[in-house]
Amino acid sequence: MRLVFLGTPDAAVPPLRALVSAGHDVVCVVTRADKRRGRGADLSASPVKVAATELGLRVSHRVDDVIGSGAELGVVVAFGQLIKPHVLAELPMVNLHFSVLPRWRGAAPVERAILAGDHETGVCVMDVEEGLDTGGVYAVERLAIGPDETAAHLRARLVEVGTGLLLEVLARPGGIGEPVPQAGEPTYAAKVTPEDLRLDWARPAVELARLPRVGKAWTAFRGRRLLVLEERAVEGRSERAVLDGVRVGTGEGLLELLTVQPEGKPPLPAVAWRNGARPAPGERLGA
Repeated sequence: MRLVFLGTPDAAVPPLRALVSAGHDVVCVVTRADKRRGRGADLSASPVKVAATELGLRVSHRVDDVIGSGAELGVVVAFGQLIKPHVLAELPMVNLHFSVLPRWRGAAPVERAILAGDHETGVCVMDVEEGLDTGGVYAVERLAIGPDETAAHLRARLVEVGTGLLLEVLARPGGIGEPVPQAGEPTYAAKVTPEDLRLDWARPAVELARLPRVGKAWTAFRGRRLLVLEERAVEGRSERAVLDGVRVGTGEGLLELLTVQPEGKPPLPAVAWRNGARPAPGERLGA
């Protein structure tokens, strides 16, 4: 099949390589423009552009370049932009989305599933419409989320399963078929911000323990930021936000700090950090 591919991050590279390996004719790859790296003048290409260049594929930074490309279908994987109606009117597209729609439409479905405490997620091959992840679904596969699984590990599993699912849909005899409309109440997966990863000690420990699984959770200690890279919820009760050894009181239960990173310093075991910091009795985190 003659395809165009639209994607940007590392997660989009395995599907692109798999499409080429399966014999599909990828006539154009659209990805974000090169970004300036640091304070220097060097520009950094997206992971998809790097892979496409290695594969000898034509690369563009303009979505409109898919019009008139001669492709039969567009494949979208983590592209990061909505496709405008005039483009969709010229070329039908499918999207590989990392959730079981309509749950977690939007930019960060993997992270939001973990933060919400979901026990299951999945991957969909879906029709691209003007709306945000509103199109019908051609195929879906569900995966369990491990109790301590990180977003990076879960995303890698979803990419692997989703790549196979995408190839299966494209290989259907007589075409990809008709999508099934989404059913159920939608939820939305907004991009995760630093504020989302701030440890609010009024929340239950089981909720706070999810934050390092999706990014660098943080609090403050003596006016400076303290990253919490590993932690776990344990039973018990203590005054909220107060350090008791390496355990911290929360709205419900205790949060045991395992690995932390003080501002301007490398990561270290929480016990070593506490021994060096020597918090006073009753001293709180978050201030």
